Amino acid sequence: MKKEDCAIPENLAIRPSPIHGMGGFATGDLARGARVVEYTGRKITKAESLRLCEAGNWFIFSLDEEFDLDGNTADNPARWLNHSCAPNCEAECAGGRIWITTRRDIAAGEEITFNYGYTLDEYREHPCHCGSPECAGYIVAEEFLDHVKKR
Repeated sequence: MKKEDCAIPENLAIRPSPIHGMGGFATGDLARGARVVEYTGRKITKAESLRLCEAGNWFIFSLDEEFDLDGNTADNPARWLNHSCAPNCEAECAGGRIWITTRRDIAAGEEITFNYGYTLDEYREHPCHCGSPECAGYIVAEEFLDHVKKR
């Protein structure tokens, strides 16, 4: 991944990940509460979002009751961030924008992760390989981790 491919902030490097495919890694120490990167994309209707998800696009974020954000665009480096059942970041919506912010201090070189927040619908189609002790084996929202682990 080259800097010119998309607007990668200075605090983030995109490279192969032990979790899955490519991932985002901190280029320096990050303090708790820091904004790492904005999750950008094309604003779409819920109907288009459903169509894209059915076609295998997993880069969709819910914005509000009416619209979602399709992050499957070349200029969105945040699309490379991986899911973790024990994430060090979270997605925060502020003023119609989505920011990936740190939940705790992060050391240089550490992979930036957040919980994708998937529901229990068809969760078995989304195995998780985050490797954390809290891993449920599937990509699900934090509130469903215990439920999925018990199965």
